[in-house]
Amino acid sequence: MVSVGVIFSPYPYPPEDLVDAARAAERAGVSELWLWEDCFRESAFASVSAALAVTSRLRVGIGIAPMPLRNVAATAMEIATLARMFPGRTLPGVGHGVQSWMSQVGARVASPLTLMREYVPALRSLLTGESVTVEGRYVSLDAVRLDWPPSDVPLVYAAAEGPKTLFTAGAVADGVVLDSRHTVAELATAIARVRSGRNEAGLEGEPDIVAYAAAAFGPDGLDRVAAQWDGDVPSDIAQRAITGTVEQVADGVRQLADAGVHHVVLLPPRTEPDLVGYFEQVAEVTRLVG
Repeated sequence: MVSVGVIFSPYPYPPEDLVDAARAAERAGVSELWLWEDCFRESAFASVSAALAVTSRLRVGIGIAPMPLRNVAATAMEIATLARMFPGRTLPGVGHGVQSWMSQVGARVASPLTLMREYVPALRSLLTGESVTVEGRYVSLDAVRLDWPPSDVPLVYAAAEGPKTLFTAGAVADGVVLDSRHTVAELATAIARVRSGRNEAGLEGEPDIVAYAAAAFGPDGLDRVAAQWDGDVPSDIAQRAITGTVEQVADGVRQLADAGVHHVVLLPPRTEPDLVGYFEQVAEVTRLVG
């Protein structure tokens, strides 16, 4: 079964808008609200805690927080605190971060893949309450154990884009966050790569797949998505966004689900004039998808 969520973007919306947005999303019937931590905009964990505190059912995802910015023990503490305060409602994700931003803060690593291979397993082990000792290139822990690990341990997601990162994320994380602007066929190829990494690592079960999708409702939806496309607008943009009526958007969500996506997270245009109305339409898509 696929879940349908929505993104609160840090680009058109300042932090103080999040509380009202989270309340509106839950009131409309949206099941998941996702956000991300782009430098130098809004803190992921502070934002998630605020959104969770003003809602009672809404699940809130971080897709993603940059690994180089934080010691893995600090990230584990943040996630464990949220998971204990709001059981079952936090969906934490980590990623490489934008390399130019990591350079700006003196946190850029020479091998992002090595960082992921060290960081994500250590994070997962800390969240399960293990005592972790590791001496890696980037992650160094000496008998570190959380005093308050969560009893309801959340899945740990990793963001991935290129073939090597997709494979690595599949091998070390519980799930993967895939960015928007991909065709259904491209997503299916990416998911196969994630599964390949998971299989080679000997992990059981399916990876939990989160995919963002640029989405706009109404007859001018595709034009509004195209107007905000970074760079040249591709000729097949209609295959890289979900637009149209609520029914048409629901059909697009079903196509992504058929490709192997478990969480379809809709990204509204930056110029969306009515965010509350957008949430209500996303909730109707959820009902149609079932």
